[in-house]
Amino acid sequence: MSLRINDIAPDFTAQTTQGTIHFHDWLDGAWGVLFSHPKDFTPVCTTELGRMAHLAPEFAKRGVKVLGLSVDPVDKHALWADDIAETQGAMPQFPMIGDPTLAVAKLYDMLPATAGDSAEGRTAADNQTVRHVFIIGPDKKIKLMIAYPMTTGRNFDEILRVIDSLQLTANHRVATPANWTFGQDVIIAGSVSDEEAKGLYPDGWAAPKPYLRIVTQPGLNKGENA
Repeated sequence: MSLRINDIAPDFTAQTTQGTIHFHDWLDGAWGVLFSHPKDFTPVCTTELGRMAHLAPEFAKRGVKVLGLSVDPVDKHALWADDIAETQGAMPQFPMIGDPTLAVAKLYDMLPATAGDSAEGRTAADNQTVRHVFIIGPDKKIKLMIAYPMTTGRNFDEILRVIDSLQLTANHRVATPANWTFGQDVIIAGSVSDEEAKGLYPDGWAAPKPYLRIVTQPGLNKGENA
């Protein structure tokens, strides 16, 4: 199946390093990040899992659940976690899916149906398309998808930045401009008329063009998303 933004994230049941999960039940109305790996004991992914482990408090502060996936079995994940802790200085505390039948990788369109039904004998190069990030909202809809090549490590600070934007724009009728970070000015959404905007933003806004209406980020005084 082909997935797009605003599709319901496919549900599944899988074994993880923290036991069996039913994905939609596990999300339980929270924001979620699912990020995937083509094989255990691969160098770039080792650094990525270490970085995610270091940033775990930042994801928790935003109410985001983190779930990893690798096509190898769960018992190998546990051994890999020791290497991650040794080389990256942090032990992953989030669950890691074991996907030895490639079921979840295929369900999320990361591998073709012709990939077979076993990870055994497959190399990281065979599974190189299993390097995705999915951000999923409380409504279980996919809010973002990014696919990475094998040789480029993921920027998890950028993923946090996107989550800040998604959570802000889910609660306020605004959009975030290029390179925006939390606390910076935002743009009034195009779906908001000037008349509506006067009620929402009584102090007014800057408008270098009629369609580009810039305001202070909403909620800063109330500590939202802080």
